[in-house]
Amino acid sequence: SMHWGNLDAKFVRPVRWLVALLDEEVIPVEFATVKSGNVTRGHRFLGADEITIKNASSYVDTLKENFVMVDQDARRELISKQLHDMAASKNASIVWDDDLLEEINYLVEWPTALCGGFEESYLALPDAAIITPMKDHQRYFPLVDQDGKLLPMFLTVRNGSDHSIEVVQAGNERVLRARLDDAKFFFNEDRKKPLIDRQDGLTKIVFQEGLGNLADKTERLLKLGRVFGKECGLHEDAAVVLERATELAKTDLTTGMVTEFTELQGVMGKEYALLDGESPEVAEAIFEQYLPRFAGDVLPQTEAGKVLSIIDKVDNIVATFSRGLIPTGSQDPYALRRQTIGILNILLGSEWNISLRPIFKASMELLNVPAEKQDELLGQVEEFFTLRLKNIFLDREVPHHVIDLLLSNNELSVADAEGLVNALLANRIDENVELVQAYTRMYNLVKDVEYTGVNSDLLKEDAEKALFEAASKASEASSAAWEAGDYDAVVAVPATLVPAINKFFEDVMVMDKDEAIKANRLQLVRLAYSVMAIIGDISALK
Repeated sequence: SMHWGNLDAKFVRPVRWLVALLDEEVIPVEFATVKSGNVTRGHRFLGADEITIKNASSYVDTLKENFVMVDQDARRELISKQLHDMAASKNASIVWDDDLLEEINYLVEWPTALCGGFEESYLALPDAAIITPMKDHQRYFPLVDQDGKLLPMFLTVRNGSDHSIEVVQAGNERVLRARLDDAKFFFNEDRKKPLIDRQDGLTKIVFQEGLGNLADKTERLLKLGRVFGKECGLHEDAAVVLERATELAKTDLTTGMVTEFTELQGVMGKEYALLDGESPEVAEAIFEQYLPRFAGDVLPQTEAGKVLSIIDKVDNIVATFSRGLIPTGSQDPYALRRQTIGILNILLGSEWNISLRPIFKASMELLNVPAEKQDELLGQVEEFFTLRLKNIFLDREVPHHVIDLLLSNNELSVADAEGLVNALLANRIDENVELVQAYTRMYNLVKDVEYTGVNSDLLKEDAEKALFEAASKASEASSAAWEAGDYDAVVAVPATLVPAINKFFEDVMVMDKDEAIKANRLQLVRLAYSVMAIIGDISALK
């Protein structure tokens, strides 16, 4: 949205006229100094300059007569049909993009598809260097043959009829040719120097204000990669790939192609790496460092790519937080929320049951965050990640109280949270009223009591002996289940203590007159409470 003139009102385009009708009556509305009426306009070139709408029900048909399709759904369907019919007539398939269709749908009022072409010599360029100018700059749909090979043709949509459409086609071809000439020039210039020789150029690209350049960032990533690789048990071959991919990760940002077409960062890095003779694994990791790029995008698949993607994003997040630039409200200029969700989705889809805390701490050290500020910064970053994880689970329609239970335990890894949420939904312990009541009763007694151990010699009543035995067995069972990653068994443990807890409270006076017995019984309750609370604060299930 933009301001126009000296007006405070914001809109995507200058507001020239406004129609507001109920049957035949004009509804008085004013926006950006424009008052409503019953007069509109047709297509800029094909329709009438002024059209009087007799009544609301005639609006759609009246505009259709003046070459404006009002219904965006019908317009979208027509565009899609025209494009697919035209592709079929060329014995080709479209490199489809729903977002591109949506953009085109709101740029045209009277759509007419057309097919253009370009010289086959441009196909010597990497596909991405052709497709990106087409889609992102010109809003063209590329075409491929039955084997998925790019063809020297494209589809686009004209806002108008098919009158003199060959002139429009020639104009579109001329514009694309200029774009592809640029791409060809940049590609040929870039190929004069391999990626490894471009590392010096990283010193000239600022990372963030006060945080050095991309050469400094690369050094940090190399060190973070070693730390994180060790944490996730990266095997030796993958570690070698990660090291080399990290050295080259940012070098394509110095190329003319990426400078001109910024969307190709990582993409051209992969292409150039392969042309330089780097291994396919290294090239793929260079590409995967930026994944996922948007909601619903693919995730990195290689081990080195996953690690490089995570450490790159962690470095971005911690660096930005260290400058005090924490996203607030809808403001997130560095896309930290998207990057955080990307890290979490990578971990949710991996086999790595690891904590991010060591990598956060290592990142702060490498960014020279003062020691006295590191704990506060760590808390801010972890809270930011926790909120994003909560949003992921909310999007899956996990009940709020189940999420609150999980996130009350800030020691959980992302993999643990994933395993527990599935186990909790499968076993529905949140519906076990007795369990919640027993837990809450213990919590109220010992929430401020530190566990120092139970003296079995001071256990006199059968009920307290039984609770001690049950809690000890449950603790062992819970630890074994955690170790084995058997989350169904983990969430089943708390319920096994309920009968012993209830019997204990029925038969035993916790607040005994003998201070030693009283303290020991509180320690026993604390033990049972701790075993139940291993998955989180069960009182959240109330």
